[in-house]
Amino acid sequence: MTFAERKTPARLASPAARKLPRKILFWVMIAYIIAGLYGRDPWKTDDLVGIATMMSALEENHWLSTYIGVLPYPELGPLTHIIGGVFIYLFSPLFEFFVSPAQAHILAARLPNFFYFFSMLWGVWYGTYLLARRPEAQPLHLPFGGEPNPRDYGRMIADVALLFLLASVGIVIRLHETSYFPLLMAIYGVAFYGFVRFLDHPTQGSLVLGTMLVAAFMTRGVVGVTPLLLVSLSLFITRIYNLRLKVFLFISLLLATLLSVVWLASTYNIDPEWVVNWWDYQRQLFSLSHWLETPKNLRDLSWFLWPCWPFALLALWNWRQWFDTPHIFIPTSFVIANLLVIFTTARAFEPEYAPLTIAFAILAALAIPTLKRSLINLLDWYSIMVVSFALIAIWVGWVALHFGIPQQIHHNIMRLIPGFDTRILWINVIAGIIICIFWYRLVAWRIKSNPKAMWRGLTLAAAGTTITWFLLSALWLPAINYNRSYRTVGESFAQLKLPTQTCIRGENLGEGQRAAFYLFGNVHFSQDEACRYMLLQTNKESLLNSSFKNPSIIWQGQRDSERHGETFLLIDLKTQK
Repeated sequence: MTFAERKTPARLASPAARKLPRKILFWVMIAYIIAGLYGRDPWKTDDLVGIATMMSALEENHWLSTYIGVLPYPELGPLTHIIGGVFIYLFSPLFEFFVSPAQAHILAARLPNFFYFFSMLWGVWYGTYLLARRPEAQPLHLPFGGEPNPRDYGRMIADVALLFLLASVGIVIRLHETSYFPLLMAIYGVAFYGFVRFLDHPTQGSLVLGTMLVAAFMTRGVVGVTPLLLVSLSLFITRIYNLRLKVFLFISLLLATLLSVVWLASTYNIDPEWVVNWWDYQRQLFSLSHWLETPKNLRDLSWFLWPCWPFALLALWNWRQWFDTPHIFIPTSFVIANLLVIFTTARAFEPEYAPLTIAFAILAALAIPTLKRSLINLLDWYSIMVVSFALIAIWVGWVALHFGIPQQIHHNIMRLIPGFDTRILWINVIAGIIICIFWYRLVAWRIKSNPKAMWRGLTLAAAGTTITWFLLSALWLPAINYNRSYRTVGESFAQLKLPTQTCIRGENLGEGQRAAFYLFGNVHFSQDEACRYMLLQTNKESLLNSSFKNPSIIWQGQRDSERHGETFLLIDLKTQK
C-alpha cells in the first residue's frame, strides 16, 4: 500500500502548529540543568566515581584507560574522564580565585553537563523535526485547506518531543551527575539525529553516526554501543534506507570499528592488564538468564518513562499501518533495541533505561496530533494536580524538618539525617516562594489564554517537572547533601596527614567509597597485600567476628548522617595487638 492510499491518523489545523515561544523554552531548559548541579558535594556512587576518574587522569596520567587513583576501574571506558579532565585542566585555575582547589575541580568537572544536556536536546529536537516534516508524517489534508505546512508541523512535533523529554521523571537526577550518564544520553540523542540525517544528507549522517558509535563504545563499552548497532542492523535488513544509504551506513560502522580498534590497541600497548579486565567485565554483562528480571524491569520502567510511555503506546497503535516509514520505524527500532539490551543485561537499571526516554519522547510527540483535544486537556489538568501536590508535599516536609510539625514526619525525616543542622537558609526559602509564584502564574496563564497550539498540554508537564526539581533543590539540597556526602569522613581522614606514598589497602570498600577517600582524603589505595595499613569498612558486630583480633586502630571515622553503623577503620597491620 502506497502512502497516498493510507489514511493518516494525524489531524491538525494550522493554528495548532503555532511556534512555542523560545524564551519560555530557553528558561525552562536553563532552570532544569542548573538546579541541583551546583551547591552540593559529589554523591555516591557514580557521581563520586566520575570525578575520581577525571582527577586520576590528571594526576596519574591515565587518559586511555579508567582508574580511581592507581587502581583500575574497568567497568567504564575513558571518554567521560577525558572530557571532564580537559575541563578541569582548563577551568579549575579560574575557579581557584574564588574557592579552594578541591572545590574548583568539582565545579569545573560539572561544566560538561551543560554541553551534554543541550547536545541531547539538540539531537532529539532536530532529528524529530527532520522526521516530522517528511511527506509520510504529514497530517490529513483538510477539505478547504488550513493544515500546517511541513516546516511548521515538524517544528511543532519537535517542540513537543523536547517537552516530553524534559517532563520525564526518571532522568532528572541522573542528568545532574558528574558521571557517564549525561554523556551517554547526549550520545544517544545525537546518534538519533545521525540516523535521521542519513535520509537527506548521508555524508553528514554517516560521520555523525560513526562518531557516536565509537563515543558510546568508549563510554560504556559493549552495553553502550549495542543498542545503536541493533538499530543499524534493523536499517540494513529493511527498506527504510535504500542501497545508497546502506553503503553510507556501512561506512559509518567501518569508521567506528577502526577508531575503536585504534583505542583498544593503543590502550593495550600502554596497559594490557586493564584491557583484559575490561573485556572480562564486558563478557559478564550479557546473559539470557537475565530475562527472569523482566517483571522487575517493566515495573521500574513504568515510573522511569512517565509520562512518555502511555502516549508512546498510543502512537504505536494509531500509526500501526506506518511502521515501514522512517518517522515510526526509527524511534520504534530504538525502543526494541534498548529493551533487548535491558532484558539481557545483568542488573539493568537507570543507565540502561535512560536511552528509552529519548525514543519514547519522540513517539509520544507523534501521538499528540492523533489525539482528541479533550485528552490533551486532560494532561494539563493532570499536570496541575500532580505538580501542585508535589510542591505542597515538599513544603510540608520542609516545615516538619525545621519546625517539628507534624511531629511524626519530623521524626521520620530526622532518622535519615541524624545530627543535621536545621537552621533556616532564608535565601533558599525566598527562592522557593518565587518558584511557587511562578508555577501559579504559569497555571493562570494556561487557564486564561487556553492556547490552541498542540504543545499546550506539555508545557505544564515539562515546566512542572522542572519547577518541582527546582523547589526540591532550593529547600532540600542541604539535607540531601548531608545524607549522601562523604566529604566529612574523607576530610577527617586527610587530617592524619599520612605521606602520599603510604601503602594503604582497601577492604570491603565499594567503588564509590574508594572514590570518596581518593577525592576528599587523598588516599591512593594499593592492591599490595604487604601494605602496612588497611582501610576497612565495617561495623562493631562485624569487627568482633572478623579475623582481626584487637586491631591497632590508627583512625576511625563515620559519615555524620550514618545510621546503619557504617564505620571506617584505618588499621596498622604491622603493630596489630
